[in-house]
Formats: sequence, structure tokens, C-alpha cells
Amino acid sequence: MAFLPILSGKDIIKILGKLGYHVVRQRGSHIRLQHSNKKPVTIPNYKSIDRSLLGKILRDIQVSDEEFLKYL
Repeated sequence: MAFLPILSGKDIIKILGKLGYHVVRQRGSHIRLQHSNKKPVTIPNYKSIDRSLLGKILRDIQVSDEEFLKYL
């Protein structure tokens, strides 16, 4: 498992955009993204998102840590 950095919500959304996700809606500080053939994911728009939450998001969308880190 790769070492995940602490990123902002905006940074995570930009990287997920490179992976084929697009913003569907926003409600408050949470942004919903959708991929054409994967389930939707909700990303909090915080200044810093902890490594553990980032790991959970990556598990939910079935993307490996290494694949995610390629797009940093």
C-alpha cells in the first residue's frame, strides 16, 4: 500500500476528474461525483481530508492507491 498524502477536497475532485468522474451536484460542503459505469461518490469540500478518509473513498470507487497517486 502506498503512502497517501493529506489533500484538500478540491484536489481530490480534480484527480477524480482525470479518472473519468464528473460533478453531478453539490449540497453544502459535500460534492457528489458520478462515473459512467461506477457508483457515485461523495467528497467533502474541506481544506484537508485525512488519509484514512481518502483511503475509504478509494476503496469505495475501487481505485488502487498507486493508480490514484499517478495523477498527483
